[in-house]
Amino acid sequence: MTGTFSETKVSSIRAQAFTVPTDAPEADGTMQWHATTLVLVTLKAGPVTGIGYSYTDASAADLIVHTLGNAVVGQDVFDIEGCWQRLQRQVRNVGRSGICATAISAIDAALWDAKAKLLELPLVRLLGGVREVVPIYGSGGFTTYSDRQLTEQLAGWVEEAGCRWVKIKIGTHPEQDPHRIRTARTAIGNAGLFVDANGALTVKSALALIEAVGDSKVSWFEEPVSSDDIKGLSEVRKRVPSRVDVAAGEYGYTIDDFRLLLEAEAVDVLQADASRCGGLTGFLKVAALCDAFHIPLSAHCAPALHRHVACSVQGFRHLEWFHDHARIEAMFFDGAPVPEDGAIRPDLSRPGSGLELREVDVERYRVRDFSLS
Repeated sequence: MTGTFSETKVSSIRAQAFTVPTDAPEADGTMQWHATTLVLVTLKAGPVTGIGYSYTDASAADLIVHTLGNAVVGQDVFDIEGCWQRLQRQVRNVGRSGICATAISAIDAALWDAKAKLLELPLVRLLGGVREVVPIYGSGGFTTYSDRQLTEQLAGWVEEAGCRWVKIKIGTHPEQDPHRIRTARTAIGNAGLFVDANGALTVKSALALIEAVGDSKVSWFEEPVSSDDIKGLSEVRKRVPSRVDVAAGEYGYTIDDFRLLLEAEAVDVLQADASRCGGLTGFLKVAALCDAFHIPLSAHCAPALHRHVACSVQGFRHLEWFHDHARIEAMFFDGAPVPEDGAIRPDLSRPGSGLELREVDVERYRVRDFSLS
């Protein structure tokens, strides 16, 4: 172990927000965007610096330092559960969900990274690995894409990255969805085809779509209706063909959000995002809940953040290799994962999460910077 026990306390925390333009206009069934914001947390503990991040609004950087910072500065990084509980209490009167959850998630990931670095271990060794690689599915296929863009992206994931599954967005123009789904099927051959409506459809229109594209063998229907409509999700799940898994959970912020989906039998596969659900600590709690309900777990986006913890939980199915996040993480971090044969793996030669910020390269994208010691 590096240093002594007295050197395991957090001495400072810094939060920076970076906004990166997309490489093309992007949209899904319920919104459109032209940039993605990454909020990065770095905290010092003795001789090491822990890194964590979330994809959220830039205002989270202010929240992390000025509202949440005192809950971790001076605390022992070995007491991650204790820090996590303090962070939850700190936002009791603000609201635990939404931006507060994403801020806590980034801090928690940085605590885990620092702890593993102090122990001179790759994070997966600290968490306890149950697999060596993490299967991924290519994800993008935005509704702004032309047929050519759609075909090139999806075929690239299958042919170059070795992905066994790919996912496209639907719902912006429902009348175009059958054509786009069939275009995707042609592009990927026999690979698994996933569709994601981001809650844009109704129960009736979702069921009608799946019936209309039966020849395309869609095997995953993500958020056919809003995840807030748990009854509607459950209804879709009951009525789609047995080959189709209904999935939701990416907007889960607290353990109760996930419990409600599982108790309502609303999903075949639960999704969780460690950058939203309370970091790695929250993700592990969701994984335990999935085990209790005998429902598989899939990780949403942020591949570099998930690769170690995804190797550490039972019942894990796959990780979303989301176009925007994979692109940004390759730009921002030395040690970012690279797909091989449809999977990514932790780098066991690096301690912690294995990530190191490329500070000079990303300076031009920084829009916020706060610190506390």
